Amino acid sequence: MTALRAALGRLVGGSSVEIEGAPPAEMSVAPDSPEQIARLLDFASEHALTVLPWGSGLHQGFGGRVDPDVIISTSRLAGVIEWNPDDLTVVAGSGTTLGALDDEIAPRRQSAILPEAMLDATVGGVVAAGMSGWRRLRYGPTRDRLLQVELVTGDGRLVTGGARVVKNVTGYDVPRLIAGSFGSLGIVTAVCLKLWPLPDVTATVTTDDPERALAVSYRPQAVLETRDGVSVFLGGPAPEVEAQAAVLGGDVSTGHSWPDEPVGECAVRFRVAPVDVASVLTRLTTGHFVGAHGVGEVIAAIDSGEIAGHREWVEARGGSVVIERAPGAVYESVDPWGTAPGTADLQRRIKTAFDPLRVLVPGRLPGGV
Repeated sequence: MTALRAALGRLVGGSSVEIEGAPPAEMSVAPDSPEQIARLLDFASEHALTVLPWGSGLHQGFGGRVDPDVIISTSRLAGVIEWNPDDLTVVAGSGTTLGALDDEIAPRRQSAILPEAMLDATVGGVVAAGMSGWRRLRYGPTRDRLLQVELVTGDGRLVTGGARVVKNVTGYDVPRLIAGSFGSLGIVTAVCLKLWPLPDVTATVTTDDPERALAVSYRPQAVLETRDGVSVFLGGPAPEVEAQAAVLGGDVSTGHSWPDEPVGECAVRFRVAPVDVASVLTRLTTGHFVGAHGVGEVIAAIDSGEIAGHREWVEARGGSVVIERAPGAVYESVDPWGTAPGTADLQRRIKTAFDPLRVLVPGRLPGGV
């Protein structure tokens, strides 16, 4: 055992752990408390180590590649810490999987409205990646339901941002800042989320006109298009759902059968104005896709050689094409984010405030931040 491994082992009170799918590192550890993570990151800052936070690994395809010295798993920070069903809030450890959270709050018919097809993803990973589910059209993005976040900064400070209440207007909005930061500002240890009651009835209606569906249906949960067609996902009191289904006029099935995420060599996310979703879909002549009408996002499986052409077209319209998953060689020739935003300098200053010695996933964000 190297001196580094021995020192890290002492900080977490044990030895390394095996993490399936993780890149090579000097040591992979799974702390069981935020305080242990703080000691690890303080040590990493002192010794100029590169640290890669790891939840389920499902979102590790985003951003620049990281060659870590240490991988910190949140697997032991799992479980519901506090649930207030009457207040519609829940606090969960960052290593809690979405499936486990759903199982916990299902008896009171509540939902955190997190990505439906990622039950093995962790709460912390979803927040750090800024991921939202198909129901974003109805309920908004995940960051809008993030009430409080607890994290450890790159230099080992324990920070709490936000509050465990639905109505809160005090202080700097750290939760929104952390959402989509991909672990570059700190390792999330716990989050408080706003919950929603599950609808009495759900139904799926097929249609051939997504624009009409958005116009005539009242707050649908989603309007999604795949190569199999367009589906409108409804939810609410039975009379309301029946009335909307009748207006839409398509085939009706009970419940929601959410589409699987596209599978292929390279998965990308087109992020565009909602009005441009239909135009993006006409460009996708091969491969699987899911287009979220009214939201402005298309997830597609494409060949890596197509990224440049799509990106030129999308960026000219103010959007972006982001790599979600690809073979390692693709990242060597294609920027995973595309053209760096004009806010890159601001992002660098924020990065410095939270992680002054750049130990957390340096270079992962757009523009190499």
